Amino acid sequence: MFYKKALVTSILLAAAPLSQQVLAQSTNVSNQPASSLPASPVAAESGDCSKGFFSRFAAAYREDAQPADPNAPTPARRAMDAPLDSPPFPSAEWQLGGVPNPIGVPDGNSTYPLEKALACTKFGNWMQRNRIEIFGWATPSANLSTSNWTNAPLSYNTRANRVEFDQFITTITRVEDTVQTDHIDWGFDISNLYGYDYHYTVTKGVFSNQLLNNPTTSQPQNGKVYGDDPMLFYGDIYIPWVAEGMVIRIGRWLSLPDIEAQFSPQNYLVTHSILYTEDPYTQTGIMTTTKLSSQWTFQIGVNASNDTAPWNSAARPSLQTCVRWVSADNNDMLYPCVNNWNKSDYNYNNVQMYVATWGHKFSKRFHMLTEAYRMYGRNIPGYGPGGTPGVAGSSEFAGTAGEFGVVNYLNFELNSNNMLSFRNEFYNDEKGQRTGYATRYSSHTLGITHYVTQDLEIQPEIRYEHSYDANAYNGGNRDYQFVALLDAIIHY
Repeated sequence: MFYKKALVTSILLAAAPLSQQVLAQSTNVSNQPASSLPASPVAAESGDCSKGFFSRFAAAYREDAQPADPNAPTPARRAMDAPLDSPPFPSAEWQLGGVPNPIGVPDGNSTYPLEKALACTKFGNWMQRNRIEIFGWATPSANLSTSNWTNAPLSYNTRANRVEFDQFITTITRVEDTVQTDHIDWGFDISNLYGYDYHYTVTKGVFSNQLLNNPTTSQPQNGKVYGDDPMLFYGDIYIPWVAEGMVIRIGRWLSLPDIEAQFSPQNYLVTHSILYTEDPYTQTGIMTTTKLSSQWTFQIGVNASNDTAPWNSAARPSLQTCVRWVSADNNDMLYPCVNNWNKSDYNYNNVQMYVATWGHKFSKRFHMLTEAYRMYGRNIPGYGPGGTPGVAGSSEFAGTAGEFGVVNYLNFELNSNNMLSFRNEFYNDEKGQRTGYATRYSSHTLGITHYVTQDLEIQPEIRYEHSYDANAYNGGNRDYQFVALLDAIIHY
């Protein structure tokens, strides 16, 4: 779960002003050395410290709309070659949670307009000297649905037939340098989310009152409509001399194994699978990631259980451990995890979770990702024997409730600016403890990601889903749902 590095390598030239088209065409001379090509005046303007902040900020957007330099040097790495192209895929690497990038892979963050505009300031100079980055994005969206009340269990666009402000993210980070092996290095990340998506990401004990202590009957979900969640706050220490490198993380991190992610730019599609919607989002504790070889990585840590702060009374000490294997030809990845394990009864999302992800690359332009898990909670009130058939949580007794699911992504690179993704899943909420309905589900989603520039992504999507054993859609009134969605990711 990390950010992409490469600039968009081919932008629609027609979108640029005529003067910029002429410049781009006149400098694209095959027999002219790259070093002798004249610098873009837009690039010069974004770095012109005689200009004001907002002039440099606007110039940075115009700069990012120009074709990337094909002769730009490739950063050194101490890992296998990147298996995928990014863009258009969300990441160039096989997935690995718990670190900004797999150990041995250089910093993958792009330099976005805010950081460019700050470069002439004392604060910006200080950040550059200390390798500190600041960036973010806003994600508005719209959906049209056959449901008229709620799109659940679809996420995050729960409110049907609406324009929504999903998330506004601000990230301040320093990425540890794991390519070098001669000294200890450090990193950190502070990422704050504001928007509708906080309904899903909130951890108990961290600003959770805005969600948990605000019941409402006028909205599909309890809580304030828009809220704030400091989603990430962690520090990393990189020790190069343990095996082939170890990263120790302390703080709150994103749950390790999922194909999907909380942050919009890190996803293949707008919506999330039911499997992802119902599993843990973050954990808080201490985690180690150790690179054993170019093919093997081992992770182990302890945390306060899923979506729960260590200082909250609902915290339960939990084990988390994963192994990632990549084939020698870099065409396959297997990532099994015990994502949460303890011996405690259910208490605020304290589910036991066993999960595995498999990635396979058919070619540079076509790959597949598959994830499957089993989760359950012990002694959950209302889920013992008896109860009203089909009514979740209606037993007089406590009992175990579990669920399992599998999701598959087929991802195609159409060109350097466009990606198509087709997601299919099956999910079984055996007693209805996660979704509110004891039923089996299937969902089928098709979407395109189009990079207008490095700073703007547009994602149209269509999705059909069905529940087999109960009417689980539109508040229990239908057994199916069809939704069309569109979002935009605007980086700053």
